[in-house]
Amino acid sequence: MPPAIQLSHVYKVFGDQPRGRALSLLKSGMSKDQVLEETEHVVGLDDVSFSVDKGEIFVVMGLSGSGKSTALRTVNKLIGVTEGSVRVENTEVTTLHGRALQEFRRTKLGMVFQHFALFPHRTVLDNVGYGLKVQGVDRRNRERAALEALEMVGLAPYALAAPHELSGGMQQRVGLARALASDPDILLMDEAFSALDPLIRRQMQDELMTLQEKLHKTILFITHDLNEALRVGNRVCIMKDGAVVQIGTPEEILTRPADEYVAEFVQDVDQGRVILVETIMHPPDPLRLRGRTISEVIAELERSGPRIVVDDADKVAGILTAEDALRVSKIGSQDLLKALRTDVDSTTPAANLASNYAAAGRGLPIPVLEGRKLVGQLDPIEVLAELGRVERLAEDLRAENANGEATPDPTTNGGGGDGGGGASSSHDLAVTP
Repeated sequence: MPPAIQLSHVYKVFGDQPRGRALSLLKSGMSKDQVLEETEHVVGLDDVSFSVDKGEIFVVMGLSGSGKSTALRTVNKLIGVTEGSVRVENTEVTTLHGRALQEFRRTKLGMVFQHFALFPHRTVLDNVGYGLKVQGVDRRNRERAALEALEMVGLAPYALAAPHELSGGMQQRVGLARALASDPDILLMDEAFSALDPLIRRQMQDELMTLQEKLHKTILFITHDLNEALRVGNRVCIMKDGAVVQIGTPEEILTRPADEYVAEFVQDVDQGRVILVETIMHPPDPLRLRGRTISEVIAELERSGPRIVVDDADKVAGILTAEDALRVSKIGSQDLLKALRTDVDSTTPAANLASNYAAAGRGLPIPVLEGRKLVGQLDPIEVLAELGRVERLAEDLRAENANGEATPDPTTNGGGGDGGGGASSSHDLAVTP
């Protein structure tokens, strides 16, 4: 199956002679600023290549002037390329013109802009159905499709309202519904949430991810906010000065930044909301009590520290510490089950570290479960050590750069997968003593 979107060695130069000296200098290795100084031509894209898999949210992130929006607009040919290939499935977009291009845009793509671009004199329902009207869909069918799209974003009760009667977040949801109404295969979202207040912005991110779980659209999402990129993206492409710096999953971007530029960004991110338990968990090493004397168990616990205890059916029964075992033995009991701590938080491999901060604060190993099966354990000290390691990355990369040492390949293309900072999956164990 071909990628849903694929850019291959795409260049975009703005100016009177984009395919002339400016392009040659750019290909020879000159920087964006040098090309501008030498030729008065502006580099928009510099040998950009990336692919977007069907059904994934692929985020292109960068500061102003990085080329992120230019890259997106080559996908629907709002901006033509100077050189290179832009394909959407089996269609070479760069060759489309006239009616073929219009039909491609109407049927294949939906676009959500930073500014809502709603018609103030039309109702919410008419705004959502406008694209279908342009396509020639009859009023009854386009209103039905528009209402279904409004239901998806929770705005069906406001179908007959005017746009000015809605809040900014609600207006952006109307824009999203308008893009969904024609049921396009691909959504292009250009800084779609950037104009919203932080709380509303986060709510829209949640809503987008919830919708994606149902619809499985291919989404090319543009943002200048790394926290947003890491939160919503399955994969993230970081751009600078028109070029790709790094492509990877949110966790790869955070834990293995390609260079100092990326590392500076990730210093401001809550790493615990991105790094997953499976990254740092250890294979389980449970303690089985059957056939063991209390003195043997206490000696082992004094060497190893607190241990996860499993029963005869390999189900987690609780946590046992040397102190608790000694306490039971001193009252003359040989039943170590009485010493177990059963109010233990567990987690899952897909949970993020942030969802386990409170449990890690108790200083006890955290069972990692899939269903009721013990598949690993998370040690509290490892949680703190991992966060500290990430914070040191920028300093290490700066030192390497100062010493002239090589940095990792910046265009490493990580695989897909769920890169979102997954929701907490901690819960009390159901323990049967």
